[in-house]
Amino acid sequence: MKHIIILGDGMADWPAESLGNKTLLQYSSTPYMDKLAAMGRTGRLVTVAPGFHPGSEVANMSVMGYNLPKVYEGRGPLEAASIGVELQPGDMAMRCNIICIEDERIKNHSAGHITTEEADVLVRYLEEKLGSDRIHFYTGVQYRHLLVIKGGNKQLDCTPPHDVPLQPFRPLMVKAEVPEAQETAGLINNLILASQELLADHPVNQKRIAEGKDPANSIWPWSPGYRPQMEPLSGKYPAIKKGAVISAVDLINGIGHYAGLRRIAVEGATGLYNTNYENKVAAALEALKTDDFVYLHIEASDEAGHEGDFKLKQFTIENLDKRVVGPVYEAVKDWDEPVAIAVLPDHPTPCELRTHTAEPVPFLIYYPGIEPDCVQTFDEVACVEGSYGILKEDEFMNEFMKK
Repeated sequence: MKHIIILGDGMADWPAESLGNKTLLQYSSTPYMDKLAAMGRTGRLVTVAPGFHPGSEVANMSVMGYNLPKVYEGRGPLEAASIGVELQPGDMAMRCNIICIEDERIKNHSAGHITTEEADVLVRYLEEKLGSDRIHFYTGVQYRHLLVIKGGNKQLDCTPPHDVPLQPFRPLMVKAEVPEAQETAGLINNLILASQELLADHPVNQKRIAEGKDPANSIWPWSPGYRPQMEPLSGKYPAIKKGAVISAVDLINGIGHYAGLRRIAVEGATGLYNTNYENKVAAALEALKTDDFVYLHIEASDEAGHEGDFKLKQFTIENLDKRVVGPVYEAVKDWDEPVAIAVLPDHPTPCELRTHTAEPVPFLIYYPGIEPDCVQTFDEVACVEGSYGILKEDEFMNEFMKK
């Protein structure tokens, strides 16, 4: 049996008065997810272990069955792997957002969803002006980039910028958790302030302002760490001899790299509501012909949650259902070799809050011959009654890979 996980990033949400006290999964039209829930089994999964921040790296590593206290090293090293940066011993990697600051406040974490082409110009400029034998900037995708500091101390208190929209930025700058990290914290804060001076009047930002767009006028490094020690999924689950990851997000591709999954790049994959769903599905189905396992990650609903846009998030959820879940199911249901399908979010990103939370997320597992439970729809409320109950740590992957 082959296996595919369809991950709707940040898809879970809270009940909203404007939706008749329903969640967006309850409110949206999701006939295929509901069908698979009714034909399969459901439950809830704890993706954020106690003591961990509900970041996408934490949640997706949990979905894949990794023990976070043993392997977690922050987001930065995962993104380094995705863009081909080989970390050496002592190299500290950090996720480095390019953000928009207005009136001393973090207006948004994405610089108004700057394009990769624009961001590449800015990152190269910062590397030219601020880079050194010890400090290097690397271009990622859109607003998501990488800072590597040789000999950096990772014992830092860093704030993810998507957690603090509209908050004053200065009180949120990097703080040392131990005296030994004070030099590293000071270095990073100096880089933040220096980037603001350098980017303020850069031609890319002059053009963006003239077009009515947010300027990309500051870096914001966070989630530091060193190279992680992760066992490939093939070592954890004998049924996975060969696997693939499909995502527009460097972080997810980095997790896939350390998990031993090959990365499949998809033309038109943006990580936003306008991503090319059809190309991602085609790539996943093609991979399933030769691979045992595919991790198909769709980012759009998370971005809509961060923007606090209920209508956009509904649109992304319904697109996931009709343009991803439906086509995958319809394509594989008659294959000679059966395919197990799991659908779930990694964490909630409530529109009301505009950031991640740590509540358990709903999940469904379907494969031909599975004995269904009583749940008829796929959402946060219905899956409370699911026969899997609440799973944690590697229990979800253990259940999913049983067949």
